[in-house]
Amino acid sequence: MSSVVVVGTQWGDEGKGKIVDLLTRYADCIVRFQGGNNAGHTLIVDGEKFVFHIIPSGILYENKRCMIGNGVIIDPGVLLGEINELNEKGLLITPDRLIISENAHLIMPYHQGMDHAKEASLDAGKKIGTTGRGIGPCYMDKVGRTGIKIGDLLDEPLFRDKLQANVEEMNFILTTKYKSAPVSFDTIYSEFQSFAEQLTPFIANVSVELDLARKSGKHILFEGAQGTQLDIDHGTYPFVTSSNTIAGNACNGSGFGPAHIDSVIGILKAYTTRVGEGPFPTELFDSVGKELQDKGGEVGATTGRKRRCGWLDGVVATDATRLNGLTGLAITKLDVLSGQKTLKVATSYDLDGQKLAAMPSNINQAARVTPVYEEMPGWNEDITAIRDFDELPVKAKDYVKRIEDFTGVEPVIVSVGPDRDETMLLKNPFDQ
Repeated sequence: MSSVVVVGTQWGDEGKGKIVDLLTRYADCIVRFQGGNNAGHTLIVDGEKFVFHIIPSGILYENKRCMIGNGVIIDPGVLLGEINELNEKGLLITPDRLIISENAHLIMPYHQGMDHAKEASLDAGKKIGTTGRGIGPCYMDKVGRTGIKIGDLLDEPLFRDKLQANVEEMNFILTTKYKSAPVSFDTIYSEFQSFAEQLTPFIANVSVELDLARKSGKHILFEGAQGTQLDIDHGTYPFVTSSNTIAGNACNGSGFGPAHIDSVIGILKAYTTRVGEGPFPTELFDSVGKELQDKGGEVGATTGRKRRCGWLDGVVATDATRLNGLTGLAITKLDVLSGQKTLKVATSYDLDGQKLAAMPSNINQAARVTPVYEEMPGWNEDITAIRDFDELPVKAKDYVKRIEDFTGVEPVIVSVGPDRDETMLLKNPFDQ
């Protein structure tokens, strides 16, 4: 039995979905442990594109069991939409294949209304770049102890009481502070009673199910969303998401004991991207940045926004190594760098003459740092058809080796294209 955590090492969009899909071959259970439908994992299998926002990426394997942990916040309409889409494609989703933690919190319509209203009220320089899906307000209710859990759908009087109190409070804020339209209790209640009927068979105690799986020798794969620099505690605050994205939350967000985690794989894109606002020291505003954006297909799966692109940020990578306790790296989109005459990697930052080896916690300082680059020769060869690491161009292998040197973490997976099969598994993390 092995338990493996997969996390993003940058600002998200590193290709976690594809790597989780690959590792699912060797897992019995796949667990999503944080975030909501503000994240999107894109998979391309045999030329067909799948985008998941809530359901774990491992759902494409029919003989696996997927779990949505308590750390995930759920928009039930989006979740049911994903289930129905998969059913229509012939992948029948049943409670044998998917279970949802009874302690996962629900994103309510008033959360989305609050999200839009608050973002709209901010001045241009202070906007967070939220997706508007109600993620932050939902987590605020959770921490404020007024949230509604999916398990509450099983108790109609409890759900009604909570909803009544929350709608009353939220409407006061929406109409008084933000001058926005109120939400309707009756509309929400009716809609969520329909959701309850459809989702009840999937609701279970994920922590208990995981413990049973562990004791019976099952391989467990934990799937995170977003990336390390979007962590609410350790990222470029306030330009972050509303949950902990680092590996430690795999335990908190699923009810799994930390002593049972065997390895942590960090997904590292061969260059760096970011969606939305916030500091991005290695961002490129020239033709190279545009080429990376176009060649890498850098458009957000959830938002449709173009991703900002830049050279690989080694400071961000080493931060992720420390914060997550990485035991292996999965390097993605190495093929996108083909054709670049010279590659650059930021190995430190300069802040007013001071050398920094970590991202500053002060957001103004983080916005002012200048990356200190190390240059390496690039390669021209198309590497998308290569399936043996030793057959990569020497300069491509040197680039991967340099990443290993400054992070101190060995690469266990190297991806050279978007399809499931365009990946080299150098070391299986489930082989403990």
